[in-house]
Amino acid sequence: MITSQLPVDRWHEIIGDPTYADAILDWLVHNAYRIELAGPRRFEIGTVGEIIRNLGEMGSE
Repeated sequence: MITSQLPVDRWHEIIGDPTYADAILDWLVHNAYRIELAGPRRFEIGTVGEIIRNLGEMGSE
């Protein structure tokens, strides 16, 4: 499993060399399942305790 916070469409820019970028991306995405998540990042939504409290409050509505 490989995870990244960098969108795939920016990998060429970050890797720099287009040949290396193509080779790396071809190797990684061949027969791979990509899951792109959207929403707030972990640090944007608070601590684990805050998240649990918020979930509890949502259930009491």
